[in-house]
Amino acid sequence: MSKIVIAIDGFSSTGKSTIAKQLAKQLNYIYVDTGAMYRAVTYFAMKNELIGKDFFHSEKLIERLNEIHITFKFNEVLGFAEVYLNGENIEKQIRTLEVSKYVSPVATISEVRQKLVEQQQLMGKDKGIVMDGRDIGTVVFPDAELKIFMTASAETRAQRRYKELLERGHNLSYDEVLENVTTRDRIDSTREDSPLVKADDAIEIDNSDLTIEEQLKTLLELAASKA
Repeated sequence: MSKIVIAIDGFSSTGKSTIAKQLAKQLNYIYVDTGAMYRAVTYFAMKNELIGKDFFHSEKLIERLNEIHITFKFNEVLGFAEVYLNGENIEKQIRTLEVSKYVSPVATISEVRQKLVEQQQLMGKDKGIVMDGRDIGTVVFPDAELKIFMTASAETRAQRRYKELLERGHNLSYDEVLENVTTRDRIDSTREDSPLVKADDAIEIDNSDLTIEEQLKTLLELAASKA
């Protein structure tokens, strides 16, 4: 079968990355977590005191974008690619709720999106790639052979994220996570540059009541029909 581009978009905490990783592994495709790329830029901004509770020096961040180099390195023990910022493994650091609080404002910056979209398009030029994010099927790969839009209720997504963070040792409440999820939904859907929207030719999947296995089976069948 010929290799294709698979674009998976959707709201935060719908499990896009989890299912995209498994799908890529089954197809022997490259997997790219674009959300991790925006988290990496956010982490850079936080470390350099460009964003915080009551401030966001967006112009200064734009000026320093050339200092940001993001790469993915496959970890054979874990079975997936980890994110590196300027040579440093930041996989654990970018998965905190603190980074989640600031990633949507950072992602609204057009210069940030332009820089990352260019990198993402280069990654997919030879096809055989599964990429997940917010604007993959609409902006990064508008001609992708298979476009998926993942959704689930805010409460379901918050519960999943809450459980995940607790397992990682974070001390927080479910209400904090639900507020973060709904705030990110609002920012992602209303930003001027590349808002989160379902592409006209995307297949919507509500996975509120679906297992990972059920989702994977559906996506493999869809991929086979497009290849």
